[in-house]
Amino acid sequence: QVQLVESGGDSVQAGGSLRLSCVASGYWYSGFLGWFRQAPGKEREGVAGIYTRGGIRYYYDDSVKGRFTISQDNANHTVYLQMNSLKPEDAAMYYCAAATVTSGWARPSDYKYWGQGNQVTVSS
Repeated sequence: QVQLVESGGDSVQAGGSLRLSCVASGYWYSGFLGWFRQAPGKEREGVAGIYTRGGIRYYYDDSVKGRFTISQDNANHTVYLQMNSLKPEDAAMYYCAAATVTSGWARPSDYKYWGQGNQVTVSS
């Protein structure tokens, strides 16, 4: 069992930055770590992912490339999402998630473990 606890959500103006953190506890294993977001009335979507088995690979949705950065601190079992140049359309509830394997890093249904979510609000 893996528990994920997120922090860092806040309200910012457009153009601002935030860093989300997700601390994992319990039985920690390597695999996929993802950040997802869900705005009201929309489906949950993958924002960024990191694959930590046999090396490290990074994945980003096109909408955040060049603005968001996913990273991890293995020693502290923490994954981060640095979000720069935030836009109003980035506003959503953000979740971190963990999976052993996925058929596609951005498929929410492949992730077994989820954090509680952190609200990000971006005002124009």
